[in-house]
Amino acid sequence: MAVDLPLLEFDGDSPALIDPEPVPSRGEVPERAVVCFFRDVIDEVCGDGRADVVAETTWESGVHRLYRLPVEGGHVGVFHPGVGAPLAGGVLEEMIATGCRTFVACGGAGAVIPGLALGHVVVPDAAVRDEGTSFHYLPPGREVAADPAVTAVLSAVLTECDVPHVVGKTWTTDAPYRETQARIAARRAEGCVTVEMEAAAFFAVARHRAVTFGQYLYAGDDVGGSVWDSRRWQTSSARLDLFWLAVEAVQRL
Repeated sequence: MAVDLPLLEFDGDSPALIDPEPVPSRGEVPERAVVCFFRDVIDEVCGDGRADVVAETTWESGVHRLYRLPVEGGHVGVFHPGVGAPLAGGVLEEMIATGCRTFVACGGAGAVIPGLALGHVVVPDAAVRDEGTSFHYLPPGREVAADPAVTAVLSAVLTECDVPHVVGKTWTTDAPYRETQARIAARRAEGCVTVEMEAAAFFAVARHRAVTFGQYLYAGDDVGGSVWDSRRWQTSSARLDLFWLAVEAVQRL
C-alpha cells in the first residue's frame, strides 16, 4: 500500500528560501568543534573564563554559545546543540556557516540491547531515521550511515585509551514517550544498540553540507527491559570522560 506523506517529498535540487547565516563572531572560530550535550560539563570545562565565547546564536529555547577552548595542540570549539533533531540540526547548520568544519558529538542514549552497562561507550556507524529532520536533507530511506573513515578514527581513539566500546547502529526518534515495547523489540531485531534523538539528523546535515562528523554516545537509561530503568544516567561520571575523548578524536580528523 502506497503511503502519501509530505515527509517523503524530498526536494534536493531547489535552493532553500532561507540559508543559515554565519553567527556574528568576536574571535577566531575553531575549525574543529565538540558538540556537547552535557551542560554541566560545558560549565565545568569552559566556565569562569577557561574558554572564550567567540559566537552565540539565540533560539526561542535559549542561547547557544560557541566556546574556543585551549587544548594541547591548539583550540577546539565547544557548543551545546539543544535537544531533538530539528533544533540540534539547526544549530549545527549555523555553526557550519560560521566556520566550523569538523565535528565530534558526545551525548547520552538509551540502551536498547540487554547488558549494555551504564556509561558504556557506543560509536554509531548508522542511524535508523525515525525522525523528520533527515528527510529534508537526504532522499527517503530507512537508515543513514556515518562516514566509515570517521567511525574508524573514533573507534581507534577508544581502543588506544583502553575504553571498552561498541560500534553499532542507533535508533533516532522524535518521540521518547512513544518508545513502545513492540517498537523497541523491532529496532533491536534490526541491530540497533541505542536510542536517541539527533544522530540521524546530524549525519544527514553533515553529508548535505560536506563536513566531517562523528559521534560518541554513552549508555544511559535502560529501555531494553520490561520496565524503564533511568539508572540515574545524568549523574554518570562517564560524561566528562566522554567529552575529553571527543576532544582527542576531533583533533585527529
